[in-house]
Amino acid sequence: MILGIDASNLRQGGGVTHIVEILKEARPQNYGFSKVCIWSNQKTLERITNRDWLEKIYQPVLDQSLIKRQIWQKTTLPRQLKEYNCDILYVPGGSDGSGFQPMVTMCRNMLPFEWKELLRYKLSWMSLKLLLVRISQLRSFRQAYGLIFLTDYARKSLIPIIALENLNEKVIPHGIDDRFFIKPRTSYNIERYTPENPFKILYVSIIDVYKHQVNVVKAVKSLIAKGYPIQLQLVGPAYKPELKRLRRELISGDQKIQYLGAIDYNQLHAIYKDSHLNVFASSCENMPNILLEGMASGLPIACSNFGPMPEILGDAGIYFHPEKVEEIQKSIEILILDLNLRERLSHSSYEKAKQYSWKKTADQTFKFLQSVGNHYYERRILNSNS
Repeated sequence: MILGIDASNLRQGGGVTHIVEILKEARPQNYGFSKVCIWSNQKTLERITNRDWLEKIYQPVLDQSLIKRQIWQKTTLPRQLKEYNCDILYVPGGSDGSGFQPMVTMCRNMLPFEWKELLRYKLSWMSLKLLLVRISQLRSFRQAYGLIFLTDYARKSLIPIIALENLNEKVIPHGIDDRFFIKPRTSYNIERYTPENPFKILYVSIIDVYKHQVNVVKAVKSLIAKGYPIQLQLVGPAYKPELKRLRRELISGDQKIQYLGAIDYNQLHAIYKDSHLNVFASSCENMPNILLEGMASGLPIACSNFGPMPEILGDAGIYFHPEKVEEIQKSIEILILDLNLRERLSHSSYEKAKQYSWKKTADQTFKFLQSVGNHYYERRILNSNS
């Protein structure tokens, strides 16, 4: 079989990381695929490793506006899939307009499907965008011959909404880049740290309404007021309205609470290595890659108890309600004060992270694509003979 991949709407973040990593680790010949053809924008294609069995197809329209890309997906892609003799289409971005079958897609984003989270944006362009994504992706999920979920939480949440019987579906979690695996370091009592050499708390994620950085800042401010020698570093790009809220909580020139902005993904592991505790306060996730990275980095973790976080972290962290500042404060304080707990949770989360690898993700993905393709064409043969 020949596999076509429509990565036309993968432009940054976890979606690009996913497709880059699984194609780097893939052995498609082991699953009946002689060739893989992928369509995407130039920047994404440049990040994908060249392979003998892989054909990267670039068209200038894929670097243009969303509307133009959607028109291309609906009008040009179906013809090109036939020209390249593709037998099955994989759309990891979640929205397909090609009408090609068999098509397999992926549920990547829970924001459009959790009303409470969507409504955090109130009446805004973002809420309208998420509503349109919801409509588009639900249509694609219902038309798909196969659907990949990243967590069991996402699967259980979406199956009732999709409302289809006999759906070919599979839970295939993402992996972790090897460079994030850092063995847990020696921990020290909080008295060992000073304002000049503080205990560093790290929160990596986009500054956004459902990530609750403002609540984390308020919690850490309270702990600083109690005299703890701690420092909070916030890392990530920003949704501008929420960044304005955050900046109102920050004090100019204060080194105890810092917003470092976006850091190159290839350098991110160094930030984890230089930290002592990881916080993850999101209330809406599908597959929390950032949580996985913190686990692999050998850090004790104070974590939101929403969504799939308990599924991923298990008993290897301290949990809090991300909307309750006092719970965030208490969780961080427990870890600051209890050296033995920090050490135990660091080793436990590090071991749990070893369950996730991009090789495993690639193997499971291509095995599922093979299964869906075989099932589709076997049914076609049976139907034609009946």
